[in-house]
Amino acid sequence: MNLEQVRADFPILEQEVNGKPLVYLDNAASAQKPQAVMDAMTQYFRETHSNVHRGAHSLGDRATALFEGARETVRSQINASSANEIIWTRGTTEGINLVANGFYRSLKQGDEILVSRMEHHANIVPWQMLAEATGASLKVIEVTPEGELDQQSFRDQLSERTKVFAITAVSNVLGTINPTREMVAAAKEAGAYTLVDGAQAIPHLGADVQALDCDFYVFSGHKLFGPTGIGVLYGREDLLNEWPVYQTGGEMIHRVSFEGTSFQNSPYRFEAGTPAIAEAIGLATAMRYLNDLGHNDLQQAEAALGRRVDEWVADFPGLTRYGQAQNKVPVLSFWLEGLHPSDLGTLLDQQGIAIRTGHHCCMPLMEHFGIAGTARASFAFYNTVEEVDTFFQGLQRIQRLFTGK
Repeated sequence: MNLEQVRADFPILEQEVNGKPLVYLDNAASAQKPQAVMDAMTQYFRETHSNVHRGAHSLGDRATALFEGARETVRSQINASSANEIIWTRGTTEGINLVANGFYRSLKQGDEILVSRMEHHANIVPWQMLAEATGASLKVIEVTPEGELDQQSFRDQLSERTKVFAITAVSNVLGTINPTREMVAAAKEAGAYTLVDGAQAIPHLGADVQALDCDFYVFSGHKLFGPTGIGVLYGREDLLNEWPVYQTGGEMIHRVSFEGTSFQNSPYRFEAGTPAIAEAIGLATAMRYLNDLGHNDLQQAEAALGRRVDEWVADFPGLTRYGQAQNKVPVLSFWLEGLHPSDLGTLLDQQGIAIRTGHHCCMPLMEHFGIAGTARASFAFYNTVEEVDTFFQGLQRIQRLFTGK
């Protein structure tokens, strides 16, 4: 991979912040966009914009072809069996809520929903509300001191009462890569429906939903170097065609009368109203861009960044790292002795270095570690080893200035 050429594909990386070259290390929150994505969306608006489906004119036909072509791109990239299994959402959060909505009529007292302590709030609160509404119980898989899912806790919690198993493939705080395939298999054997939150996994690892054999898989476009406001819910077609509708209105209906309404099959039964057409095109473009670069090359580039981070952390005084799993993506969540994370974020920004601070929408995980939050640097393939060095050198300057170390 020609890193210089790749970085040139991301114009935002060329700027200065506070008089310093931008070092963007907030990729787990939202990744930057290649020029190809911006060009594809601009071209759509300049040349093709129309509403999709049912248009009796050329622009409508072209817009529909691009929109449904984007769906086919996603299907291919995640190895779904059919484009009918690809539902456009606003993001991971809406995808999880859509799936959870389908259980309101079927779960009952005595049923159990199994999640983990490292989940993002988006994969906790919908299930929490579902449990409260139906009388089901929410069970929690614990986390080891190293930041891995406790497999004994998983086995202890899983039972024939488990009706829903929802798990993140990669932790947005710790970077831990979970043994998702094995856990999904165990949950399905117990009779549970399975949902995988792939928001943090797919930018680093890609996805193969047939290999995972999960019932549902969700992810967001903006973490995958695509636009905001678009995401994907994959679901097994046989399930989706029987799943309760989430929103009602135009597009998703088959027939409406005052005597009753019937709904289309998947995917359109879950896509009420005018969809995010340009955003879907942008997301598909981002996925093709990554595929053209080569996922193996991207993973090797990120592994090199992770190794450099490990070298710095090993000898950095006063730095406490959270998440030391053997199998992880390049994410560093940490405390620096004597400095609050929010202060670190502000002081690093003055050096042109962008990180994230706070609880990262993972309060139960922070409670597990006995902290209110962390500073988090998250890396993508377009980051350089020199930027890793710049980040840690920036920490050293702050440490010397404010603690004298």
